[in-house]
Amino acid sequence: MADLLSMGLGEEKEKEKEKEKKNRESDRKAAKPEKHNEKDGVTETLGFNDRSSGTKVKKRNLSDLSLIRFITTELTRGYFLEHNEAKYTERRERVYTCLRIPKELEKLMMFGFFLCLDAFLYVFTLLPLRVILALLRLLTLPCCGLGGSRLLQPAQVCDVMKGFIMVICYSMMSYVDYAMMYHLIRGQSVIKLYIIYNMLEVADRLFSSFGQDILDALYWTATEPKEKKRAHIGVIPHFFMAVLYVFLHAILIMVQATTLNVAFNSHNKSLLTIMMSNNFVEIKGSVFKKFEKNNLFQMSNSDIKERFTNYILLLIVCLRNMEQFSWNSDHLWVLFPDVVMVIASEVAVDVVKHAFITKFNDISADVYGEYRASLAFDLVSSRQKNAYTDYSDSVSRRMGFIPLPLALLLIRVVTSSVKIQGSLSFMCVLLFYLGMITLKVLNSIVLLGTSCVFVKEANMEEKLFDPPPSAVSSRANSRAQRPKHVHISPQQEPTTDKGGISVTSDNSQTTNMAETSAPTLPKSDSDAFLTTPDEDDDDKIINSDTGLEGDGLIHRAPKKDLLEIDRFTICGNRID
Repeated sequence: MADLLSMGLGEEKEKEKEKEKKNRESDRKAAKPEKHNEKDGVTETLGFNDRSSGTKVKKRNLSDLSLIRFITTELTRGYFLEHNEAKYTERRERVYTCLRIPKELEKLMMFGFFLCLDAFLYVFTLLPLRVILALLRLLTLPCCGLGGSRLLQPAQVCDVMKGFIMVICYSMMSYVDYAMMYHLIRGQSVIKLYIIYNMLEVADRLFSSFGQDILDALYWTATEPKEKKRAHIGVIPHFFMAVLYVFLHAILIMVQATTLNVAFNSHNKSLLTIMMSNNFVEIKGSVFKKFEKNNLFQMSNSDIKERFTNYILLLIVCLRNMEQFSWNSDHLWVLFPDVVMVIASEVAVDVVKHAFITKFNDISADVYGEYRASLAFDLVSSRQKNAYTDYSDSVSRRMGFIPLPLALLLIRVVTSSVKIQGSLSFMCVLLFYLGMITLKVLNSIVLLGTSCVFVKEANMEEKLFDPPPSAVSSRANSRAQRPKHVHISPQQEPTTDKGGISVTSDNSQTTNMAETSAPTLPKSDSDAFLTTPDEDDDDKIINSDTGLEGDGLIHRAPKKDLLEIDRFTICGNRID
């Protein structure tokens, strides 16, 4: 019994000792956070503290969450921008790019303006002289005899065609009454005139797009070598189509100029304000779209053409108004503020539009130097011996600016506004013509020298000696020249036999042998750009890096050279 009692007392003592050890360890653990909280000046509540200590801690926490402490923290907190240096550097570069856009854009616009002016003055100055020389060659040909296989050179044939088109269209324009058209448009309401003006802008773009194709078809049909098989309807139908196009386009620009004249002569200037606000609507339609360098190049060419056309329209409006007021110089100062307002709004819209497009699409301002070099390359290449197009035609293709209808309208307005009577008037006309020739020659010399500098800075001299691209006329030929790639269907997947050797069907082997034996014709870069693959061919494109094909591969279009892009080439998601 004594042994049992002693064993029970020993167990109880050991349990009490274990409890005391646990209490000591818990006290030590509780003492450590209390010391730490005392150093920080903040107390925390523990689960085993009594109620009095818990209430004190809660009061202290509530005192720390005060409004004064929050405001003090908001006023004194700091941050460091250098922790995200790349982001803020990029934002600063975007601001600098936007500040550089007006200067670089106006350089391009000024260069493009003088290019259009050179092509426009060519119609009034050198084209009549070239037509006269070509006709003299035809008249003196029986006396001199045939010196070659051609009666006229291809360039002379094109010049004669242009001269005949201008003469016939001018005789047709003489039957159009400008005064009746003015009063007919003036009688319409403001909203109707606003809608008409917008429709005229769209129609002008469509006419320019299709008109240059009509003229090119006429030039090629008239100068095509005779030994080739005839694949056209004839020169005379093409000639009548070109005459009809130039006449209709001239009438369209005439209505556009008349509408602008009505806006200038309106009493409250409401129509002019509405037409100017239409330019700002253009910002909404273009800024929030995705643009690449090629798309921006097309839009820049369109803006150059639009600005030059507006200048000619303003000149026509001033001539008509000065005629109505008997050439009183005081009325010119009345028109001057409105003219400046229209030009300023056009420049402001172009600057804002290009600034935000470059900002949203991360395009550098240096790209306008590339555009300027591309336009300069067209001018330099047209002066070479192996040139395959006239410079005025290359400007028409690049910018959509066709000078024939605009020049025809200006001749019609000037001849109806200015009366030529007496020998003194003829002398003034002759001096004015000589002055225009002088301006054309000086402008061409300065442009040619500036273009050579731009081409040299862009390192494009080697491209001047490249042969002209041999474009494929039809889409079917481009398909035939494109190398075919076989898509292995799931039913023709290679199967392995027991020996581990892969076996394919005989049909796939024969097709592969046929493709390797078939020669592939060379294809120019311009063909690859102007043609788009079919939907069936898109699935058959094989990655050149991996040699594999699959649905997961992303087929990116190759980067196009700016020299291969004309004004109306489909590029991306926009056609200007």
